[in-house]
Amino acid sequence: MYPREFEYIVPASLDEALAALAENEGAKVLAGGMSLINLMKLRLFSPPALIDIGRIPGLDAIEDRGDHLAIGALVRHGQTAADPLINQHAKALAQAVPGLIGGGADLTGNTGTDLGDTAASPQNPGGRQIYFGVREHAMGAAMVGMALHGGTIPFGGTFLVFSDYMRPAIRLAALSGAKAIFVFSHDSVGVGEDGPTHQPVEQIEALRLIPGLRVLRPADANETVQSWQVAISGEGPVALILSRQNLETLAGTATPGSVASGGYVLVSGGASPEVTLIGTGSEVAVCRDAAELLAASGTPTRVVSMPDTDAFAARDAADQASVLGGCPVVAVEAGVTNGWYRFADDAVGIDRFGASAPGDTVMAELGITAAHVAERAKALLGR
Repeated sequence: MYPREFEYIVPASLDEALAALAENEGAKVLAGGMSLINLMKLRLFSPPALIDIGRIPGLDAIEDRGDHLAIGALVRHGQTAADPLINQHAKALAQAVPGLIGGGADLTGNTGTDLGDTAASPQNPGGRQIYFGVREHAMGAAMVGMALHGGTIPFGGTFLVFSDYMRPAIRLAALSGAKAIFVFSHDSVGVGEDGPTHQPVEQIEALRLIPGLRVLRPADANETVQSWQVAISGEGPVALILSRQNLETLAGTATPGSVASGGYVLVSGGASPEVTLIGTGSEVAVCRDAAELLAASGTPTRVVSMPDTDAFAARDAADQASVLGGCPVVAVEAGVTNGWYRFADDAVGIDRFGASAPGDTVMAELGITAAHVAERAKALLGR
């Protein structure tokens, strides 16, 4: 599993690590067995070249357990993915990855960033839960600093609309390749009564425009689990885009590697689908329901879940075509549509600001419904 050009030392304590480095010229410390605080101290006290900081504590356990990590047992298949479940994701990850450290910008419980660990403080420097306060940019900057320091995986969460406050830090993370995980919840006009000031419409596409930032928008609990695996196992910064509203766990989303592929067939539409619907996040279920309406009226329809548009775009043309089905394509996402025409012939989205009303009402009024998507697909087919 590890390259053999070094003699690796796996210490149990900081003193043991420092002594081993002093006594074994050319050795390299594999710090996976150390606590977070001692790992950080070791990184300070020793030359970086002597510490395998690429091997984050707990990462091997994730690689060995596969796509569902330790979280798999916590995913309640067939039930709604409410706020408590996204906190369970973070807590399960904290158990599997002792190098994970972070929290939320004042909204820890609502953004799924509760690790269930003690708070970091001068009196408890080994605590992994950080209460950043209402200071999104400072949180992002701190995350980049921790990531570039090495030896830990920092993450921080807030509402998606507030990613604008963090944009310079996010951009710096992408520019420097810092392995930081930005968790953005409340990802659409489904936020509801808080109104257009808190309802993101342009933010997802704005994040996708940042070179080197991987943007993942999972459709349900299964895709969220896989998204966390991609974020922790990969290199560079990741933005996880999560919903506020409860989401159904969909059939067909648990296949390992689905999120990493960028996009995959969720509903085949038979041997010769006549139209394909692409969805992300909460709109994947809308696409599935629209496909059922279309099939009932005699139009076999494929549904593609595309949690990572850049990863899908990186696949070769033939591979993309095999997923999209070689037929007219409609993309569906509760946000601005301008980025979807590289894959789709039409796009159902929200090219305006939202409105203050219950989330379901706003979605319906702005056309994010199965009936409206089915109508647009028929119009594209000239029916």
